[in-house]
Amino acid sequence: MSTKAFLMAFTTVVIWGSTFAAIRASLHGGYSAGHLVLTRYGIASIIFILIALIPRVKIRVPHRKDLFKILILGFVGISLYNIGVTFGELTISAGNAGMLIGSTPIFTALIAVSFLKEKLGKSGWIGMFIGFIGILLITLGTSDATLRISIGAVLVLMAAIATSVFFVFQKSLHIRYSPLELTAYFTWAGTIPFLFFSPGLIETIQNATLEANLSALYTGIFPASVAYLTWATALSLGRASSVTSMLYIEPVVAIFTAWIWLQEWPSTLSLIGGLIAISGVVVVNGIDRRQPDLSKNVA
Repeated sequence: MSTKAFLMAFTTVVIWGSTFAAIRASLHGGYSAGHLVLTRYGIASIIFILIALIPRVKIRVPHRKDLFKILILGFVGISLYNIGVTFGELTISAGNAGMLIGSTPIFTALIAVSFLKEKLGKSGWIGMFIGFIGILLITLGTSDATLRISIGAVLVLMAAIATSVFFVFQKSLHIRYSPLELTAYFTWAGTIPFLFFSPGLIETIQNATLEANLSALYTGIFPASVAYLTWATALSLGRASSVTSMLYIEPVVAIFTAWIWLQEWPSTLSLIGGLIAISGVVVVNGIDRRQPDLSKNVA
């Protein structure tokens, strides 16, 4: 991975790691989950519209042959992901959500093996097994005394799978479009389904606390806009498998941000699971670097 790709990816995961606490702050301050995702991506969509209006900035109309793929990836990577995380955080802590999303590189590797015919090798499969053990422990750590799995954990795992699909299958589009163009396309496409949550939005904003509104504004500008742009830039400069391995930093940022901001701390079982999952990610992405570049394989 080049230095620029590393810096772009690192910037992204630090910003994304802070998102989970900010989401919880908005949910605790008067936002419903639906109104929060609409507010965040409404802000992000407006930002990219304003950028597109700058004369020197070129955001072209996408080719007709790519339009369906862009719409689907926008729905999966923006709509499904954010619905999963935001509704998931209604019942699980920000730190637990961050650790579950930290499993994304494992799902990314599995998708690459299943659909792109990449070969992980023995070490890769061992790492995958370790990672899934970690995910299981994190999930159990969010359960109640009867070990009933929280619906929030299931939703966040759905989000992790959705964003893995998004990361892998957008790679080929970087050949024809700039990172700014793709980020704008995906943001606009992913925001459209959130319009379903429009009724009552103004009243929610008016009645929410100042902290909740500032948190929603922050997540609309930085995680939903800036971070997706830096991530798209990183993906355009390196392999998806290498770049997504940076996501193992995200749970660490999420845990400490939630601790400082919300005084939330994950359960001991979830923390153990998080360490195991991160170990699995490191094994999957850190040992075998001989896989082909995804940009040559994604259709």
